[in-house]
Amino acid sequence: MLKPLHLITLKAVVRSGSFAIAARDLGYTASAISQQISALERETGLVLFEREAHGIRATTAAHRLVDLSARVLAAMDDLDHQVRELATGTVGRLRLGTFPTAGVRLVPTALSAAVAALPRAQIQLEEGEPDELIALLTQGDLDIALIYEYGLSPRHWPDGLTRHPLLGEDLLLLRARGSGLSADLPQLARARWITSREGTAGALSLTRLCAAAGFDADVVFRSNNYDVVRELVSSGLGVAVVPALGHKDSDLIEATRLTRRSAHRTVFALHRDENSNPLLGTVLEALRRAVPRGEPYLRPAGAV
Repeated sequence: MLKPLHLITLKAVVRSGSFAIAARDLGYTASAISQQISALERETGLVLFEREAHGIRATTAAHRLVDLSARVLAAMDDLDHQVRELATGTVGRLRLGTFPTAGVRLVPTALSAAVAALPRAQIQLEEGEPDELIALLTQGDLDIALIYEYGLSPRHWPDGLTRHPLLGEDLLLLRARGSGLSADLPQLARARWITSREGTAGALSLTRLCAAAGFDADVVFRSNNYDVVRELVSSGLGVAVVPALGHKDSDLIEATRLTRRSAHRTVFALHRDENSNPLLGTVLEALRRAVPRGEPYLRPAGAV
């Protein structure tokens, strides 16, 4: 099989008419150039240069071989360029996973910045709950994922994952405005509660908050959709505790920050330790920059 290096050398020698000049242009010694041409003549069975007393003369076969290899060398040059782009993250693919509230509050801003910085790259988005995303991440089906952890429900992190804290969220007690219900958790022992699905970190966090306040929460409605939770609260159907990313200001709802030290949620960006995707750094930086600044109940990673 012909070696691209030998064809590049042939082109340089034919163009310059000299082994010495071709050696200087390509960064080799004249002896190395001569050896490459001799190897190419053996591989092809062609006489490529007539050696004369004061120089060399390219044969018709040499000129024809240069012409025939032009398209191949152009394709190799294009391949080399594309590989460099792939290695530097100019092109390529990255798969991002997110949980729903981060998908609303963080991801659109981050993706907008990442797409602007990498217009030829392909960034795919997958939504799911943290346990689902972690499984996809460890299996190699995601490159990076946004995951949360409640202070009252510490998460077990699989080996082989790198965590980057992005932001901390306060937990907020939501009550219908004008309900007359107390903002003091122990005074809500007889209230009806709204929380996420049974077995989720949010539901477990509420159970532990209420247990610390001396009562078992009477959970009457469950939803993982914070829009639904807020509508139920604003309709006077119960009270709820939600993380800051899951809350929107409303004239119908009173939101009070819970002051217990462990009443918070932390959002991380995770990726596999060995993931060498060159797009990873750009997307991670875009996620960091997308963290809201100056908003109540949210703290950037440095303040977590």
